[in-house]
Amino acid sequence: MWALGLTSLFMDTSSELIHGLLPLFLVLNLGASAAVLGLVEGVAEATAQITRVFSGLLSDRLGRRKALTVAGYGLAAITKPLFPLANSVGLVLFARFVDRIGKGIRGAPRDALIADVTPADERGAAFGLRQSLDTVGATIGPATAIGLMYLFNDDIRTVLWFAVIPAAIAVGILVFGVREPAHSPGHAPAPIQAKEIALLSRSYWLVVAAGAIFTLARFSEAFLVIRAHDGGLATAWTPAVIAVMSLVYAASAYPAGRWQDRIGAKPLLLLGLLVLVAADLLLAFGQSLLALFAGIALWGLHMGLTQGVLAALVAASAPSRLRGTAFGLFGLVTGLFTLIASVLAGVLWTAIGPAATFAAGAGFAAAACLAFLLLREDRAVPA
Repeated sequence: MWALGLTSLFMDTSSELIHGLLPLFLVLNLGASAAVLGLVEGVAEATAQITRVFSGLLSDRLGRRKALTVAGYGLAAITKPLFPLANSVGLVLFARFVDRIGKGIRGAPRDALIADVTPADERGAAFGLRQSLDTVGATIGPATAIGLMYLFNDDIRTVLWFAVIPAAIAVGILVFGVREPAHSPGHAPAPIQAKEIALLSRSYWLVVAAGAIFTLARFSEAFLVIRAHDGGLATAWTPAVIAVMSLVYAASAYPAGRWQDRIGAKPLLLLGLLVLVAADLLLAFGQSLLALFAGIALWGLHMGLTQGVLAALVAASAPSRLRGTAFGLFGLVTGLFTLIASVLAGVLWTAIGPAATFAAGAGFAAAACLAFLLLREDRAVPA
C-alpha cells in the first residue's frame, strides 16, 4: 500500500506541476479560449475514465494487476516532455490525451489491487491513504512550480521540463517496490464472461448513476486556475490554486476513509456535495482573492470527503473477481459525464462568464445530493 501510495505521490507531483501551469500556457502562450480549454480538459479526463473499463476488464480476465499498472504509469511518464515542446493547442491535446490514456490504463487495476490486498473493514482507510499520498504529490507539484517560475522568470516552458524527474521516480518505485499477491495453487481466476457483468448488483448501478450526476458538478480544476488569474492572482502564483486545493484534499481524504469505515459512505458524500455547492457559490460571486481561495479550499475539501469514499463504495458493491470491471465501468460512465461537464463549463464561461459556469456546478451538486439520498448502501457483497 505504501509503495502504491508513493508511486501516486511522485506521479502526481509531476502531473500537477504541469496542471498548475497548463491552463495559462494554453490561454496566454497558445491563445486558447475558455471553450477550447474545456474541450482539452474534458477530452483528457474523459479519456482517462473511459480507458479504465478496458484495463479493468483485462485485469480481471488475466487475474493480474501490476503489469497493467506499470504500463499505465510508464505511458504517462513518457508524455511529460511533450508539454514543454508543444507549440500548438493540438500537440497539447495529444499529450494530454496520451497521458490520460496512461492514467486510465493504471486506474482500475491499481484500485482493484488495493482492494485485493486490504481487509474489507479497512478498505476505506486504504483508499483514503492512497488518495492522501496522491494529493500530497498534488501539493508538492504546484509548490515546486511556483518556486521554479520565480527562478526562471515566468518561463513556463522551462519549468514544465522539471515534471520529467518525479514521473521517472514514480515508475521506478512501482516496478521495484510493489509485489502483487500470488494466487493460491488451484485458485487461478477463470476468464470473465460478458454475461457476468449482468450479475453486478443494483446497489452498484445506483452508485454509478449517482456518481455520474456528481461528475456533472465536477468540471476540470483548470477553471479554478483561470478564475483566480482573472481575479488578480499573478501568473507566477497561479500554481498555488492547485497546491491549496490539493493540500486540503490530502488532509481530509484519509480521515474521510476512516469515517466511512465507521459511519458509512452516504453521510460523507452528502456533506461533500454541500461543501461543493458552497465552493461553487464563492467562486461564482466572490469579489476578492480571499473569497476565491476560500472557494478553492472548499473544493479541495469536497474532493477529500468524496473521492476515496466513492472508490471504496464501488469496491464494496462488486464481487472481488469483478472489481476491475466494476471500476472500469464506473470510469466509463463518469468519463462521458466528465467530458460533458468540462465542455459545458467552457461554453458557459465563453458565452456568459465565470459566474454562470460555477452557478451551474452548484445546481448539479444539489441534484447529486438528491441522487445520493436515494442510494441504499450495502456493506459487503459476496466474493
